[in-house]
Amino acid sequence: MTRKDTRSRFEARVLRPDQPGGDDSWGFVILPGAASAKLPRRGRTTVAGTINGRAFQALLEPDGNKSHWLRIDAGLLDSAGAVVGDLAQFEIVALEREPEPEIPADLLEALEASPEARATWDATTTVARLDWIHWIVSAKQAKTRAKRIADACDMLASGKRRVCCFDPSGYYSKALGPPMSANSSSKT
Repeated sequence: MTRKDTRSRFEARVLRPDQPGGDDSWGFVILPGAASAKLPRRGRTTVAGTINGRAFQALLEPDGNKSHWLRIDAGLLDSAGAVVGDLAQFEIVALEREPEPEIPADLLEALEASPEARATWDATTTVARLDWIHWIVSAKQAKTRAKRIADACDMLASGKRRVCCFDPSGYYSKALGPPMSANSSSKT
């Protein structure tokens, strides 16, 4: 099910990440501001859509500028007949309900070790769980990630249902953003 009022059609250039992390076959696009503005939140948002008519469902990431970016894996690029550098045609619409996020293994292990934290986790909304996970996985260092997992379990065990002091859009903290494009010296 989708939210028809969030539907957008746009054209965007498929970019190559400067540091693809071992898999250089994927690309990404930055959503136009008008398309992103129709979405229900500035943080991670799941959409159904098409690229050059090829259907997909994906989790959009915040770009730190009140918009979003979309990672496009090699299989989807290939099936859509798109390559890095192409202008591609997109249509997106936010899902009516966010799908339940996959819990990272290290977080799941910590939650299973703390019944109080797990009980609060299970009582939160899907969007709240998405924000907790986003806060944890956005850590740039393993040490920070481990501390965030411990802090999350402590907060959840005390009954706290939402992560505080985390800007899921990255706009105020400037902590989030799209990959650097291989064709530029700054974020695209």
